[in-house]
Amino acid sequence: MMELSIVIINYNTFELTCQCIDSIVDKTHDVSYEIIVVDNASHERDPQEFARRYPQIKLVRSEKNVGFAGGNNLGIAVAEGQYIVLLNSDTVLLNNAMAVCLNYLKAHPDVAVVGSALFYPDGTRQHNCQRFPSIRYKLFELFRLQKFLPRKTGGKILLGGFFDHAEPVETDWIWGTYFMFEKKLLNRLKGGKLAETFFMYGEDVQWCLEFRKLGYRIAYEPAAHVLHLMGKSGGAKTDLMKKNEATFMQLYYTPLERFLIRQLNRLLAP
Repeated sequence: MMELSIVIINYNTFELTCQCIDSIVDKTHDVSYEIIVVDNASHERDPQEFARRYPQIKLVRSEKNVGFAGGNNLGIAVAEGQYIVLLNSDTVLLNNAMAVCLNYLKAHPDVAVVGSALFYPDGTRQHNCQRFPSIRYKLFELFRLQKFLPRKTGGKILLGGFFDHAEPVETDWIWGTYFMFEKKLLNRLKGGKLAETFFMYGEDVQWCLEFRKLGYRIAYEPAAHVLHLMGKSGGAKTDLMKKNEATFMQLYYTPLERFLIRQLNRLLAP
């Protein structure tokens, strides 16, 4: 059985997607894998050019842009691998990240999702380990309790920008930029697929929460290195992110929790 299906969503990012594919071919070894490119109704150029340049890939063409979640579900529907990795088109593998994360999942059956280290072009790490909105962590940050703890301990508690992302850690959620999980876990989700509540932004938060509600952990493996050309595969997002966060809170938090978190966010705002 094939071990890994790598799903890449393309929306008017032909050259970036090709760069991503080239890095997979160059860096991935000791893993049986397939590459699935889902074209989300691009108009930049004929998506069939992917098939001509890379005859070994699977090309899925959507007649309309169904968003990040919808596009990934289209790719997963034709996937033959035991494990799935969702990979942004604006990424470049820097080492054998696929084997590193695959071996991690095989060794940790209680982990649903593992993410890699993500780097900016200048070599600094991106903060892809995050906490869910939480009264507990907001109060922890508000009263600066991390100042009374060793730096690493406080960083692991709050994650995000407080965590140096240099060592493995369990996290609440991990960015969907690089998102690996075992395909059979989808059978335990509603509809047997990843939730499509959000067209773009916020879906990774929801997916991780749904997996955690099933009793699984979410992990970060810094030994896997991926360059992330952040923002190259998407446009303006702030308003949409805020809207999606409000929807997420409405779905999973009580009115009192939402109110208290809003107030704490105001107090924490610079």
